[in-house]
Amino acid sequence: MNKYHQKSRYLYDLRSDKSFAISRSKIDLFLECPRCFYLDCRLGLGRTGMPGFSLNSAVDALLKNEFDLLRKQKKPHKLMTQYGINAIPFDHPDINKWRENFVGKRYLHEETNLEIFGAVDDLWINPKEELLIVDYKSTSTAREISLKDEYKQGYKKQMEVYQWIFRKSGFKVNDIGYFVFANAGKNRKKFDGKLTFKLSIISHKGDDSWVEPTILDIKKCLNSNKIPDSNPDCEFCEYRKLIKNVEK
Repeated sequence: MNKYHQKSRYLYDLRSDKSFAISRSKIDLFLECPRCFYLDCRLGLGRTGMPGFSLNSAVDALLKNEFDLLRKQKKPHKLMTQYGINAIPFDHPDINKWRENFVGKRYLHEETNLEIFGAVDDLWINPKEELLIVDYKSTSTAREISLKDEYKQGYKKQMEVYQWIFRKSGFKVNDIGYFVFANAGKNRKKFDGKLTFKLSIISHKGDDSWVEPTILDIKKCLNSNKIPDSNPDCEFCEYRKLIKNVEK
C-alpha cells in the first residue's frame, strides 16, 4: 500500500456500526479544508506528512516532568504563583494516558457515534475544583509573545476542544485555560551546547460552543458520497490543481 494511502481501519465506513475516532487535529483539518478532510478520512488520501519537531517534544517532556514533581506534592509551580494563578497541577490516575498521543482523553458523541479525542499537555485544578486546561508551547522570538498571530488562532481552537471533551466527560472546567510558553533566547555570545528558555504564561478564555455544531457538520461530511469543495485558501488543494494542469 502506498504510504500516502491510509489503511482501511482508519477510514470512515458507512456500513459499520462501530464508533469512528476523530482527533482534535482532524477537527482542525475539517475547519481548514473540508475537501482535504474528506480525502483523508473517507478515501484514505491524506496530506503529505510533516517532520517531527523533536526539540519541541523535548521541551514538552521536561515541562511535564517539572510539573509532575509538584503534582505529587500538591504544590503550585513558582510560575503559577508569579502570574497569580490560584491552582495546583491536577493529580489523577489517568493523567499520563490523557497526555499520550493517539490515546488522549476520549468522549463518545452518541448522536453521531464519533469518538472525539485529544492529548492534553497538562491539567491544573483551582480551589473550586474546576479544571484548567494547559498547553505547552515552544518558540524562539524577540517579539512579545501573544495569541494575536493568525496561526495561533488554532491554539485557541485546540484548547476549546479539550475543554469540551472534559466537560462532556463530567468534569467541571473553567473557561480560562493557560498556555505555558518556553521562549529560547538567541542573544547569548556562545552556544555552549545549551539553550536558555524564558517561561511565561498567557491565559485564554475559551468558548466551546462551536464544537458541537462542527461535530454534526463533520458527520454530514463523512456520510456524503460527494467530495466537498475545497477551501479557496487551501494551499494543498491549490497544489493538486497545479499538478493536474501541468499533467494535462
